[in-house]
Amino acid sequence: MKTFTKSFTQQEPVPEAAIARAVAVMQSGRLHRYNTEPGEESEAAALEREYAAYQGSDYCVACASGGYALHVALRAAGLEPGEPVLANAYTLAPVPGAIHNAGGRPVFVEIDADWHIDLDDLATKAAASGARFLMLSHMRGHIADMDAIVRVCDTFGVTLIEDCAHTMGARWNGVPSGNFGKVACFSTQTYKHLNSGEGGLLTTSDAEIAARAVVHSGSYMLYGRHGAVPDEDVFRGIRLETPNYSGRMDNLRAAILRPQLRRLDENRARWNARYRVLEQGLRQINSIHLPQRAPAEDYVGSSIQFRPEALGADGIPEFLERCATRGVEVKWFGDPEPKAFTSRFDSWRYLNPPAELPRTLAVLSTTCDMRVPLTFSTDDCRLIVDIVAEVMADL
Repeated sequence: MKTFTKSFTQQEPVPEAAIARAVAVMQSGRLHRYNTEPGEESEAAALEREYAAYQGSDYCVACASGGYALHVALRAAGLEPGEPVLANAYTLAPVPGAIHNAGGRPVFVEIDADWHIDLDDLATKAAASGARFLMLSHMRGHIADMDAIVRVCDTFGVTLIEDCAHTMGARWNGVPSGNFGKVACFSTQTYKHLNSGEGGLLTTSDAEIAARAVVHSGSYMLYGRHGAVPDEDVFRGIRLETPNYSGRMDNLRAAILRPQLRRLDENRARWNARYRVLEQGLRQINSIHLPQRAPAEDYVGSSIQFRPEALGADGIPEFLERCATRGVEVKWFGDPEPKAFTSRFDSWRYLNPPAELPRTLAVLSTTCDMRVPLTFSTDDCRLIVDIVAEVMADL
């Protein structure tokens, strides 16, 4: 019987250049991002400058986490306490958490069969709620029709904020993910495309939002030491009326991230090579559904989702158990009991009243999720497919 022995949570080592730079920062003792010598650029400021250039945005703010960046994005864009915020129902718990933390009230939108936000339900709920904001999660790297989403937002006067935690380095019709809305937020948590343990990046080309985000992040009056910020006159108008939420990134994490950023496009190709092996193999298994991804979507395949629809929700637990006994770790978004990183909208009970989203529940009822770490080879991915196929054949 074939078994798989590698860990689904083991990341590649941090590059030697990142380790060397991190050691230098620690040896200096100056880990705080504003602890610089005259004329010196901090690691955090350099990361902001470099990531803004990579993303093609004017401004970037390095934050303590991706969830913190989402919170700051909403506040900097002008969210008022109690306001509704549209959000796709298939997302991770930190997204509604960020909306709640910013004082907003999530209004969940249904998803379609391929895990994208449902455009018809988005238009219906934008009209009914009067929401001024959409926090769109490109959940697990699936990018919806961004041109259509922008049209809906323009029609209803909705400001688009993109959660790009799973799409750093991805594109839609050649445009980087995150460049369709007013603000974008990225994560550098360990299981994302850059790894600093925890961390986040906020990008925008709106000068006032950028200035507010910098002050919100905890710049005190040291905003001039950031690497990609608006002119002084923009700060002069908002600096005394913008609260400090103290969620900066430190120099140590920035030092770890900068060398990784230089390898991001190379790693995107490596992830996609592994993803394609899994995708092509899983498609050959009867009753497993995978979406046909749009030609416009240049994704990053750092995870893969599929639905063994013939099993139904009742058959998924046994499928997971049999895969696990053979070393293949599969997560399930249809589990009514939240486990590890997976939960669904009806388990976030601090949000009242609970949303009624029958189409989303139906899709998630058989949605399975698998990480694709770069520590796997393409041969490893073929072995995983073989094991899943054998498990399905036995059920």
